Amino acid sequence: SLNYKLDELEPVVAAPHNVDNVKPVKELEGLEVNQVFIGSCTNGREEDFEIAARILSKKGVKKGVRCIAIPASRKVFLNLLRNGIIDKLVSAGCTVTHSTCGPCLGVHFGILGSGEVAVSTSNRNFKGRMGNPESSIYLASPATAAASATEGVITDPRKFVEGW
Repeated sequence: SLNYKLDELEPVVAAPHNVDNVKPVKELEGLEVNQVFIGSCTNGREEDFEIAARILSKKGVKKGVRCIAIPASRKVFLNLLRNGIIDKLVSAGCTVTHSTCGPCLGVHFGILGSGEVAVSTSNRNFKGRMGNPESSIYLASPATAAASATEGVITDPRKFVEGW
């Protein structure tokens, strides 16, 4: 049997250009980000957006950072709309759209430019995945993504969730 002390686990991200290139957030903290993508078929559940909205509503999206929120399904989108989460995300500075593969696939809604850095809650960060082979994609949890959008740099989300 395995026992874990969850309060001692550190947040991690998958650094470019491989999902197995996992590093503690503290090793990358302070790296400037241009775009944050919250959602997709992975990490696009209601609870993911509730966590993101709770963090983002404290300070909003930092000026100069693009934050895109895409629920995993129409059902999730409608529930978020009914529960006021979409309003919180938009008020915080996010662009919210219908469910789509968009930025994850690199076809629309958030294609990265050359040299840009993204924090994404999707499940792939291969070279060119979000539309540009000269960009860098860091995969993270919705909490880490939202904290990074608020600060404009890769950020440990624990300071935003104390006392939850």
